[in-house]
Amino acid sequence: MRSFEKILVTGGAGFIGSHVIRFMLAEHSNISIVNLDALTYAGNLENLSDIRNSKRYTFVKGNICDAELVGSLFAEHNFDSVIHLAAESHVDRSIENPMTFLETNIMGTAVLLNAALDCWKTEGSRDMSGKMFYHVSTDEVYGSLGDTGLFTETTAYDPRSPYSASKASSDHIVRAYHHTYDMPIIISNCSNNYGSHQYPEKLIPLMIGNIVNNQPLPVYGEGINVRDWLYVEDHASAINAILHNGEIGETYNIGGLNEWRNIDLVHLLIKLVDSELGRLEGTSTSLISFVKDRAGHDMRYAIDATKLCDGLGWKPSVTFEQGLLETVKWYLANS
Repeated sequence: MRSFEKILVTGGAGFIGSHVIRFMLAEHSNISIVNLDALTYAGNLENLSDIRNSKRYTFVKGNICDAELVGSLFAEHNFDSVIHLAAESHVDRSIENPMTFLETNIMGTAVLLNAALDCWKTEGSRDMSGKMFYHVSTDEVYGSLGDTGLFTETTAYDPRSPYSASKASSDHIVRAYHHTYDMPIIISNCSNNYGSHQYPEKLIPLMIGNIVNNQPLPVYGEGINVRDWLYVEDHASAINAILHNGEIGETYNIGGLNEWRNIDLVHLLIKLVDSELGRLEGTSTSLISFVKDRAGHDMRYAIDATKLCDGLGWKPSVTFEQGLLETVKWYLANS
């Protein structure tokens, strides 16, 4: 098991990043974390209000594309590892404004890699033992599945949106630094996350809010697109396992082993929210509104996480129904 003490987490004020930081600080008493986040629309320091005064946690507001700032942070803190989560991640936004996604997800990743390389390499040596650049990516780089089959770590890339294409590009760049400079890297590609603190434009918090407020529940197409849902706290535990025990240079797929059609998920959310609000079951079903399908909407994602489960002993900690109920309760209490 590897040990790290000074970790740079990018995008740590976001949904997944905040859970990763909280998990790491609780799990490892010897580490300190610097959280670099630009605090764009999806970043919120309230996501980490419970640990903001920890002596092992430091927040820095800044953009990963700012090479001078990133370089100065490496020089000041001499990080031994990076968990790179910062990314533009909403497909609809990438369709409307692709250039922002290309800049942040591709160039920002390159800036971080260069800063790590400058800090970790020693003159005349390619030895970077004791270091790790962990790049967090998405299953969307693999494209769209048919009715059967699962994404594995060897599935060919076939991105279909500016978002997924930008993440695929960043994956390739990270691997290139490993092969060219012997930089210790690991990549993980995860399925759709759900849980507390997610920005409300995403499907689950959007639907919860609209059910509460008796607003339309917009469902793309016929609602038959399938996603594999992963509880965000389980994602954080997987990242921890991979960072400390994963094989250098490898890719690990992280999935919830949990496929749901969008329309079925919406019906389950209606059931849970109506119940929590004391409404008759199915009261909000009439709010469902089918809307024009998203451009290039991938039909199905599903992850084969065998490599992670068998190799590192990871598995989801809760059932989808348990995790979703906890998620609903959190949003009702934190509207």
